[in-house]
Amino acid sequence: MPGILAIMVSLALLMFFAYRGVTVLLLAPIMAALAVLLSGDAMQLLPIYTDTFMRALGNYVIQFLPIFLLGALFGQLMADSGAANTIAQAITRRLGHRHAILTVVLACAVLTYGGVSLFVVAFAIYPIAKALFRAADVPKRLIPATIALGAFTFTMTAMPGTPAIQNAIPIPFFGTNVFAAPGLGLIGSAIMLVGGMAWLRSRATRARADGEGYGVHEDDGAQAPAEGAERGGLSVMPLALAVLPLLLVIGINALFTYGIFPRMDFAFMQASFPNVDPAKTTGLWALIIALAVACLTLVLVRLGKWENLRESVNKGVFGFMLPLFNTASEVGYGAVIAGLAGFALIRDAVLNVSPNNPLISEAVAMNVLAGITGSSSGGLSIALQTLGAEYLAMAEQVGMSPELLHRVAVMAAGGMDTLPHCGAIITLLAICKLNHRQSYANIAMVTMVAPLVALITVITLGTLFGSF
Repeated sequence: MPGILAIMVSLALLMFFAYRGVTVLLLAPIMAALAVLLSGDAMQLLPIYTDTFMRALGNYVIQFLPIFLLGALFGQLMADSGAANTIAQAITRRLGHRHAILTVVLACAVLTYGGVSLFVVAFAIYPIAKALFRAADVPKRLIPATIALGAFTFTMTAMPGTPAIQNAIPIPFFGTNVFAAPGLGLIGSAIMLVGGMAWLRSRATRARADGEGYGVHEDDGAQAPAEGAERGGLSVMPLALAVLPLLLVIGINALFTYGIFPRMDFAFMQASFPNVDPAKTTGLWALIIALAVACLTLVLVRLGKWENLRESVNKGVFGFMLPLFNTASEVGYGAVIAGLAGFALIRDAVLNVSPNNPLISEAVAMNVLAGITGSSSGGLSIALQTLGAEYLAMAEQVGMSPELLHRVAVMAAGGMDTLPHCGAIITLLAICKLNHRQSYANIAMVTMVAPLVALITVITLGTLFGSF
C-alpha cells in the first residue's frame, strides 16, 4: 500500500504542476525521483535515473524522432507556403458564415488529417474562425471547442490512415499500421463529428435565443486574412497545389502499407539488422516516406516563391524538439513508475477490470494515464510501454485482432487527455484569448464526452464482430 501511495502522490503533483505551466522536461524526472524516494528505494535513485528513466526516454526518441521531425516540418511548410490558408479559405467560400461552426470544423479536420500539426492548425484557423463567428453572431467562447472538435478528436485518433503521432505509437507494439480497423475507425469518427456538431449547434442556438451574440473582446480589431491576400509574403496557392501534399501523405502511406511493403521479401535485412522486425516497423517506414515526399513536394511546387525557405525549414525542424522530448520524458517517468513494487498492484487491478475482454481493460488504462499526464501521446506511450505485451497476449488468447487493440488504444488515449491541465487545451485557449471558465465546458463535451460514446460503440462492435 505505501508503494501505491507513493505513485499516487507523484502523479497528483505531476498533474498539479503541469497545470501550473511547469515543463514536464523538469517535472517528469523530479516526480519519478519522488516516487522512488517515497517507495523506500533511495539507494537506487541514481541507477534508476541513469538506466531506467534515460533508457526509456532514449528508446522513445530513437523510435519516433523521424515522425515528430517530419510532421513538424510538414506543418510549418504548409503554413508558410500559404497552403493551409488556401484550403481554409476555400472551405470558407463554399460554406460561408451561415455555417460558421461546420466550416471551422471541416477546415481543421482537412488540415490535421493531411498531417498538419494541431498547433499550426489552431494558429492558422483562429483568425478565420473569429471573422466567421463574428459575421454569424455566434459566441466567440465556442471557437476553442469548434477548433478542438476538428483538430483534437476524430482526425487524431479514429480516422484510418491519419498521420497523427498517436496513431503511429501502437505500431511497434502490435505490428499494425495507421489504417488499423478502418471500418470501426470511420464509425467512431462519425460519432465524434455528429455528436460534437450537435452539441455546438445546440449551444449556438441557445445563445441566439438568449440574445448573447458574438460578444465584445479585446482582440476584436484583428481580422482574418482577406481572400487573395498574401500570407507571410507568399501569394495564396492554387487550391489543387495546396491539397496535393495532403493527398500525398495519405496516398503514399497507403501505397507502401498495402501495395509495396507486403510484396517485399525482407530476408536480406536479417544478417545486417537482426533486431529489426519488418512486421512491426513497416507501418512507421510507410509514414516516414509519405511525410518526406509531401515535404519535398511542397518545397518544389513553391520554388522561387518562398520568402525565406531556410527560415521555414529551421523553424519546423526546431519546433519538433519540445513535443518529442516532452513525450519522451513522460515515457521515462512511466518506465520508472512501472518498475516500482506498487505498480504491480495497479497493473493487476487494471488488467483484471475485464479479464475476458482486453479492450475494456485497455480503454481504462489509456484513459487514466492520458488523463493523468494531460497528453494522449504521453499516456498512450506509458500504457503501451508497461502493458502493451500483456494486452497483445490477452488478445491472442481470445483470438482478437491486434488491429482492434490498436484502434481502441488510440481512441481511448484521446478521451481524458483534455482535462483542464492538458497543455494543448491551455495553448488553444491562449491562442483564442479566452479562459477555462469561458470555454472549457464546451471543449470537454466535444473532446471527452463525444469520444467516450464513440469508444464504447467501437468496443461493443469490435467485441461482437471483430475488426473491420
